[in-house]
Amino acid sequence: MLKVFVDGNPVEVHEGARLTAALGRPPVAGRDLAGSPRGPLCGMGQCFECRVQVEGREVLACMTLVREGMEVRRG
Repeated sequence: MLKVFVDGNPVEVHEGARLTAALGRPPVAGRDLAGSPRGPLCGMGQCFECRVQVEGREVLACMTLVREGMEVRRG
């Protein structure tokens, strides 16, 4: 398991997972990337609903692999 930080909250996910897996785990689950009660839509980089900031750079969570200590900001 790897630990990433979503809006400052530690989240554990399996190595090799995409960021969308981290966004669906407690304590950050149940909200989309802007804080609304909805999740990513397409899961394949087409809808751009899963845009997040990773260490100051905008990425698509569904297309980005997690790495230990990654800092993720939604919205």
